Amino acid sequence: MTTYNTNLAAEFYVLSMLHRLGADAALTLGNKKAVDILVANENKTFTTVEVKGLAKAYDWPADNIHQFKDTQHFYAIVSFEGRITDPLFPPSVWIIPSKKLSSFIKKYETRIVISRAKVKAEGQKYLHNWSLITEGKDEL
Repeated sequence: MTTYNTNLAAEFYVLSMLHRLGADAALTLGNKKAVDILVANENKTFTTVEVKGLAKAYDWPADNIHQFKDTQHFYAIVSFEGRITDPLFPPSVWIIPSKKLSSFIKKYETRIVISRAKVKAEGQKYLHNWSLITEGKDEL
């Protein structure tokens, strides 16, 4: 499984979940983009989602993170927990508002990551919290 396939699997999983929950969502096209999914809201505004997916239980690379102060931009942080080839095993997904992401960022000398340890320890309120996107919430 390539990194590209993992990212596509994560994006389509998030898109599928949003549709299952009644959202009017569309995947954006391209390889290098800051917005992976657009959600049209009933009030004629858009919510944007950037998806970060990993096949295994590691930190998520964040060198290309675009942090927005926009209250309607979210990160869907997806982990297939080492079982990406098992279709019966659902991934873990944290829905993190863009303006809250900085507390999960860890900077090393040569790279920037979203810390899995921090997300697991301090981000439980974001785990599978799809309502942040589907109900247009920007705070918990």
